[in-house]
Amino acid sequence: MKVFSNSETFNYSWEEVSTANWRKYCPWNQKSTHVVAVDTLTRTVDPDTGILRTERLITCRQSAPDWLKSLMGGCMDESQVLETSYVDPRNKTVTMVSSNLTWSNLINVQETVVYRPLNEHQTKFEQAAQITALCGGWQRIKNSIEDTLVKRFRENAIKGKEGFEAVLAMSRRAFAEEREREGMMLLQGQAQNIRAAA
Repeated sequence: MKVFSNSETFNYSWEEVSTANWRKYCPWNQKSTHVVAVDTLTRTVDPDTGILRTERLITCRQSAPDWLKSLMGGCMDESQVLETSYVDPRNKTVTMVSSNLTWSNLINVQETVVYRPLNEHQTKFEQAAQITALCGGWQRIKNSIEDTLVKRFRENAIKGKEGFEAVLAMSRRAFAEEREREGMMLLQGQAQNIRAAA
């Protein structure tokens, strides 16, 4: 088993990050073009805790090294991941737990991501992944597979931060424009009321 961990700080409030998280794989994110589909399977709110639990199926297109494709005996260009997320508004945490569905009999990848506020204007991102190749007693091959996937996690972590930063910036602009539009409509309504009362 190999472990990958990463932490980042986003200069956005937890409210902004937890809202933008649902748009992480939208067209605003030019770094996530490998995600071809995100399907929401279930969504529930616990009436006692207020925690929003969501299950999503994420379909990705990523090319694997040729040696790994030949070892696995087929095409590895498309894979599916089951993501279960928990948004806790009281404790201000977003926790996402993901596991691979594709090739799960040969590779087990368990990833946990947590967003929590550092202060009013910053959010901490913590990521941990456990990668285990399940191919019998071939330790050298297991190590190669696990090392390749850790390297992929490291590369994707850099792209992921850049892409999510773009989504956060666009979300902030979109919300600012919406607030400005609502403010203008309110002022126009007040002006009409004043004219009608005069």
